[in-house]
Amino acid sequence: MSQTIEVHKSTLSVLVENHFGVLARIAGLFSARGFNISSLSVAETEEPSVSIMTIVVDGDEQIVDQVKKQLNKLVEVIKVRDLTEQDYVSRELALIKVAVDSVKRREIIEVADIFKGRVVDISHENITIEVTGSSEKIDAIIKLLNGYGIKELARTGKVALIRG
Repeated sequence: MSQTIEVHKSTLSVLVENHFGVLARIAGLFSARGFNISSLSVAETEEPSVSIMTIVVDGDEQIVDQVKKQLNKLVEVIKVRDLTEQDYVSRELALIKVAVDSVKRREIIEVADIFKGRVVDISHENITIEVTGSSEKIDAIIKLLNGYGIKELARTGKVALIRG
C-alpha cells in the first residue's frame, strides 16, 4: 500500500544577523539539500543589526522540520518560527503592466478597483497597477489581467507577522 505525502506551503519567519553573506548562506542551505523556496522576502528590522526573512517553502512536514533544524544550525540565525502553525497576517505586493487601448482602459481600471488596486502609471499603450494582499488575491488579479495581455509583472515575496 503506497503512502500519500502531503506537500504544502509553509511560511517561516527567520531572524538573522544583518551582515554580508547571510542571505547567500541560507540560499545555499536550501540549494544544497534540494529544498524549494517559493517566496523569499528579506528586510532590516526595527533593530538595524537584525534582518527578518519570510521564507515560503514547499514540502511535507518532514521537509519543513528538516529546513527548520538546518536553519537553526547556522550561527547567524537568531530565531526560526513556523508561522503556518500560528495565527498570522501576510501580504504581497504586485506591479502589473498591461497593454491597453482606449477601449480596454476603463475595464482594466475597473478590475483594479475591484481588487482595491491602484493605477500607478498610465500611458497611451500601457497601464501599471499596484495591488497588495494575500497570495490568493494577487494570483486572482494576475489571472484576470492575463486576458488583457500582461506585458510585465513584478511581485514581492510574502511578508508576514504573528497576530497580536
